Amino acid sequence: MVIRSKTPLRLGLAGGGTDVSPYSDIYGGAILNATISMYAYTTIIPTDDGKVVFDTPDHLHCETYDNAMEVDTDGYFVLHKGVYNRIVRQFTHKPLSVRIYSFVDAPAGSGLGTSSTLVVSILGAYVEWLRLPLGEYDIARLAYEIERVDLGMAGGKQDQYAATFGGFNFMEFHGENVIVNPLRVRQRNIDELAHNLVLYYTDTSHVSADIIKEQQQNVKARNNTSIESMHKLKEQAVQMKESLLKGDIDDIGRILDFGWQHKKHMAKSITNPYIDNIYDTAIRTGATGGKISGAGGGGFMFFYCPGMTRYQVTNALNQLGGTTKRYEFTADGLKTWRIND
Repeated sequence: MVIRSKTPLRLGLAGGGTDVSPYSDIYGGAILNATISMYAYTTIIPTDDGKVVFDTPDHLHCETYDNAMEVDTDGYFVLHKGVYNRIVRQFTHKPLSVRIYSFVDAPAGSGLGTSSTLVVSILGAYVEWLRLPLGEYDIARLAYEIERVDLGMAGGKQDQYAATFGGFNFMEFHGENVIVNPLRVRQRNIDELAHNLVLYYTDTSHVSADIIKEQQQNVKARNNTSIESMHKLKEQAVQMKESLLKGDIDDIGRILDFGWQHKKHMAKSITNPYIDNIYDTAIRTGATGGKISGAGGGGFMFFYCPGMTRYQVTNALNQLGGTTKRYEFTADGLKTWRIND
């Protein structure tokens, strides 16, 4: 038997950072994101040799352990081990003998939610294999707990839900409660947005946990500048939702720029001279707004380029050392299936 899963990465269009505790606990957060045609993949092959094997063929990295009730979470495969440990502890109550392969279309630290998307992908494959009675909210919540509680990784709540549900979603965060509101955006507006929104990889990466910890500390210290910026980003999510639903697609550039100007004040490490130069170059050559994807500091950026300006913006950006990336928006989230030999 072979079990597979496929889970989309996401673009955080608006409200990024307001899903992070303690801001979301105190003020409530709002995010608008959309999944794209870049994925995390998992293959599970059950075995009977008493081993647990984690393998990433693209990185030529493989680790083998004796199966046990808990695998030490040190080392390379932290996320894989975290999911294995939770599945055994909460569901099977006995060690598993299994081989797990994984692959992600974007590098770690790219700002597309790769870590959380991979966790959802691995978890979804286990759910398919073991026929666990978990719905979409259950899977997303469990993925969040594995990352944030079990493994102690700093971060927000949006990525797990985006990967699980897929599509365009307006998400609300109130303490521990998450509400996912799927948006019925007309297909022609989705196509126009994909045409005009240029995705650019800066050829750098970031450690999102460090930036998020700085944001969290700013809220705890009652840093008014940082907190007010998060309030504005929550407003941005509402503005983005209205523009998408009404079909005011060209207004999205302005909304992105509004959010970017405030996001930079959430934490010092969100931007740097290299990122500022990329942003300024895009605006100078025709973009009306943009932002860095994810927490900041590096990874992917995207820019709204109305009309036919995407080509001159793309040409200018490609001179700065990074590369533009083609993509489409996707309607589906986590998919799982099995092949019975």
